[in-house]
Amino acid sequence: MLRRCLMPLLVGVLISIPLSAQQKLSVHWEELTAPDFVQAITRSGGTCLLPFGIIEKHGPHLPLGTDLLDVRHAALHAAEQEYVVVFPEYYFGQIFEAQHQPGTVAYSSHLQLELLQETTDEMARNGCRKVIVVNGHGGNEHLLPFFAQSQLKKRHDYVAYVLGLVETPPGGPPKKTSMYMHAGESETSQMMVSRPDLVHAERAKDQSGADLGRLQLPENLYTAIWWYARFPNHYSGEGSAATRELGEYKMKGWIDAIVKSIKAVKADQVSLQLQNEFYEKAQHPMDTKQ
Repeated sequence: MLRRCLMPLLVGVLISIPLSAQQKLSVHWEELTAPDFVQAITRSGGTCLLPFGIIEKHGPHLPLGTDLLDVRHAALHAAEQEYVVVFPEYYFGQIFEAQHQPGTVAYSSHLQLELLQETTDEMARNGCRKVIVVNGHGGNEHLLPFFAQSQLKKRHDYVAYVLGLVETPPGGPPKKTSMYMHAGESETSQMMVSRPDLVHAERAKDQSGADLGRLQLPENLYTAIWWYARFPNHYSGEGSAATRELGEYKMKGWIDAIVKSIKAVKADQVSLQLQNEFYEKAQHPMDTKQ
């Protein structure tokens, strides 16, 4: 009897609760239904993340998708703290230096830029007026700022931001090694957090991650073969030195940096305004006051 009396009351309460409170919106773009996607874009204020990884060898002990898996782990956890919509897996970046290793997927330079441009354009067409590209791969550190700068070439009705690789804040568990540029102590530690099931720690010493130092050039003189000259195994450091404690510390620092960036971008009301002002003046440079 009591149950029959309470049922209409409970139904009434549920109906009165907004849909957003009844249903948790996923932060995954690909998991949202079309109606939910509209709600998600509104809730995010039109701010979206594009985690940018790569497919390449990571020593003898980590998966080819390490950068992709790590950056998505960080981005998705940040989005849970400060709501944004996170674009699906993206790995179409710069990795020519690893073409000699099995499993590497390296796209042409023009395709990298064209695909990224069309992707952010499509994100914007779907309501993402603020797109934060979160980099997870060292080989993209030149590509992505160039992409961002190229947005000034023609008018866009959205702003593209780039969050480069994040430095670990001071403190945390002490590192056992002094060199850990690729698949070494730091990156292996992070993978122990994002996908521990894919870490083959027992294989970390199967190959050497030592710096061969085969190229001696002045510090500011660059040549593309520098990485192969130093680390032909596409492995830098000692993955066997990794610990989950270090990984948790580094991953927290990365997530915190993404959250901070999301909040800053959501609050940014100036970039698009100045971008539009620039586009107008760029059409008539002779009218710019000197």
